[in-house]
Amino acid sequence: MQNLQWRKSTYSGDSSNCLEIAATSSVIHVRDSKTTGTPHIVFPSSAWLTFISHTASSSPSRQNTEGQPSLDT
Repeated sequence: MQNLQWRKSTYSGDSSNCLEIAATSSVIHVRDSKTTGTPHIVFPSSAWLTFISHTASSSPSRQNTEGQPSLDT
């Protein structure tokens, strides 16, 4: 089994009410930080990049993506 390194956005602060991601070379794993032992969702990296690009460009309050999880593995 793959050892994933889970990260969350710095915008979450100390809150456990957020999503966490773990990036690999081909997919992005997404889980709820409150239920880390349950199954999680997996997206192709290209789909995740499209999602992040769209949400960052469509929301004026989210124009600055500094501190958000990146796709670096």
